[in-house]
Amino acid sequence: MFLNDNLKLFSGSSNVGLAMAVCKYLGLPPGGAKIERFADGEKLIRIEDDVRGRDCFVVQSTCKPVDEHLVELLIFLDCLRRASASRITAVIPYFGYARQDRKDEGRVPITAKLVANTITTAGADRVLAIDLHAAQVQGFFDIPVDHLCGELVLSRYFKDKKISNLTIVSPDVGNMKIASRYVERLGGELAIVHKKRLSGSEAIAQEIIGDVKGRNIVMCDDIIATAGTICSAAKLAKERGAEKIYIGATHGVFAGQALERLKEAPIDEIVVTDTIPLTPEAQKCGDIKVLTVSSMLGEAIKRIHRNESVSNLFIEH
Repeated sequence: MFLNDNLKLFSGSSNVGLAMAVCKYLGLPPGGAKIERFADGEKLIRIEDDVRGRDCFVVQSTCKPVDEHLVELLIFLDCLRRASASRITAVIPYFGYARQDRKDEGRVPITAKLVANTITTAGADRVLAIDLHAAQVQGFFDIPVDHLCGELVLSRYFKDKKISNLTIVSPDVGNMKIASRYVERLGGELAIVHKKRLSGSEAIAQEIIGDVKGRNIVMCDDIIATAGTICSAAKLAKERGAEKIYIGATHGVFAGQALERLKEAPIDEIVVTDTIPLTPEAQKCGDIKVLTVSSMLGEAIKRIHRNESVSNLFIEH
């Protein structure tokens, strides 16, 4: 064990499996906490370990039900602050509300900033997150943010598959930088899908910039929500003569009709990480493979605790 009892890691209820895997990587027992509910539905969190003067981390993805898991995280942070923890880090593998990062029309909120302010007010001293939907969300926090990339885990998996005739396809123009980094790690060619968005849950891929005929495709994204974009892009790639199509995404939200769309799409394998636990419905889909981010999170937590560089993770991987 390379860490002392000055480090405490607690788990919220949204992603207990990932939190336990991180504890195993660090060689630490999980922090003692009891999460209860009053008769009227309000939550009570009681910290059972002494945290005075200790470096505390709370692992909680703000996934569905988003509001409930967010409030639970806020209560955890407030509880640790009032128990005199020396430093509190909110470990948020999946950060809900990140997509509402600007006013794209009148009279709408910027909830990413609202949630960032709330987490800070509740008692967080820093945030550790994976693949915020928009990188600028880091600037919404007035506390340090360590932003990890799921591509470190996903690219390693695809590299081990040794896919021949590889083309990395960005499902939209906004994801081009991520796709370029996949090309640097995996080799192959780069193609970009030009899409037209019809609504918040539906998009149509109109054209592919680049040659995919006779090529094996890895299509990369940070999130699969309704799967409209990714499925439309996969169909277009298949129409243009693509061979096998692999999908890699950090966050498997699978909202709305996502699973039905993915079943109908010409996709050979879907790979996501465990930032969000799969729903029972998603677990029944045999084409979805889940990779763990526990070692990456654990290494980042260790480095934060030791006041070492987290940026070196990107170089070493």
